[in-house]
Amino acid sequence: MINTYTLRSVRYMLDLSDAQMVQIIKLADLDVSVADMACWLKKEDEAGYKACDDRVMGHFLNGLIFFRRGKDENFPAPEIEPRITNNIVLKKLRIAFELKDTDLLDIYKSVDFRVSKPELSAVFRKPGHKNYRECGDQLLRYFLKGLTKRLRG
Repeated sequence: MINTYTLRSVRYMLDLSDAQMVQIIKLADLDVSVADMACWLKKEDEAGYKACDDRVMGHFLNGLIFFRRGKDENFPAPEIEPRITNNIVLKKLRIAFELKDTDLLDIYKSVDFRVSKPELSAVFRKPGHKNYRECGDQLLRYFLKGLTKRLRG
């Protein structure tokens, strides 16, 4: 999925300003400007649009975990993956919002998307595991939609 779509969804979900989005990224030790953030949040057909790369997205997801749960200096920060996949996005959002399996199933149910518990657990497995399954764009999109509905009402 496009990283900018995820950024826009989380921004809307939590009702954050561009400056707050920049602060979240700074929590994961990456400095970006508000102007860059504004370009990343634009739609693809708008003037000044820039694609958000995986490095920035990785820092944003880690920063979101720190923003939502707090930063514990006793534990090292999660690593920044060189390539951000939908599986990683889903996993880090699950951590940031402290969601259990039942919460995830409820989120999907709220937006009328059918997914079973084994299908969902396969998405959270490590690549290379025999039951690993890639998270498709549709699965992530419905998750973002359901989580937004849950948080914003």
